[in-house]
Amino acid sequence: MTLRSNCHPLRSYLILLLLSFTLQSSLWSQGTAPKNPPTIVFMTDFGVVDDSVALCKGVMYGIEPDLRIVDLTHQVTPFSILDGARFLYSSTPYFPAGAVFVVVIDPGVGSARKAIVAKTKRGQYFVLPDNGLMTLVADRDGIEAVREITNRNWMIGAALSSTFHGRDIFSPVGAHLAHGQDWTEVGSEIKDLVRLDVKLPKLDGRGLSGDVIATDGPFGNLVTNINADDFLKLNYARGESIPITLGSQQLTIPFVRTFSDVPVGKPLLYIDSRGRVALAVNQNNFAAVYKAKPPLSLFIPRKEK
Repeated sequence: MTLRSNCHPLRSYLILLLLSFTLQSSLWSQGTAPKNPPTIVFMTDFGVVDDSVALCKGVMYGIEPDLRIVDLTHQVTPFSILDGARFLYSSTPYFPAGAVFVVVIDPGVGSARKAIVAKTKRGQYFVLPDNGLMTLVADRDGIEAVREITNRNWMIGAALSSTFHGRDIFSPVGAHLAHGQDWTEVGSEIKDLVRLDVKLPKLDGRGLSGDVIATDGPFGNLVTNINADDFLKLNYARGESIPITLGSQQLTIPFVRTFSDVPVGKPLLYIDSRGRVALAVNQNNFAAVYKAKPPLSLFIPRKEK
């Protein structure tokens, strides 16, 4: 004989929903509500054609199985410490205090350069080589302390690889931090960080001098180090055409809000999503069209009265 349930599917769903809500309320009242998983933000110049990124993640999960890993990017221009520094600068404001950034752009791997953990005054941790990657973040957020990674118990492998510190040092240290271990156990405090020699834009009576520091992904837009506040002091309004000097080229480009404000194939100057002056061609590649390869100088004159 087959028994038939008289419980309507909707009624069953509502009962389950009520039970779930009751359990969750009970956990909250007892102070045992589920916490957000610990977060590591992971960035490298490894690319994704081999197993390097996956091996590093395997090490991290082995130490903290409940870990949440956010892949910032693994397509940093190989060996470009400046690219890594600017991606960190742009991304860190969007992550909370306590987030752990594991960064492996390390052309000096295996050399005398230090492996470090830096803690900013915003309460974020950075596990990376001491090669200048922290320059821009340190200038904006301030540094609370820096420690050299020397504790072998926080590393993996009977014999550390001389060429894969991303797997053997930076990944396990990041996971130990995310697991909640005392970061002061990683090693002794050090005072000075290696800095990049970063040129700052210059605003004077003639105009604004800066640099093109990178291209924006596959689109070929030019990324500059000129922020919007300085640019707007030149008194240009959207819709106006602006004479610029880009390297050795003299160009006149309209200042607009977004790409579609100019016809397809035409250039534009705009403020990008990170608040900096940028150059693009609508639905084309500015770097290719104008044969512009960073680093390049950029000069924008003051608007004539």
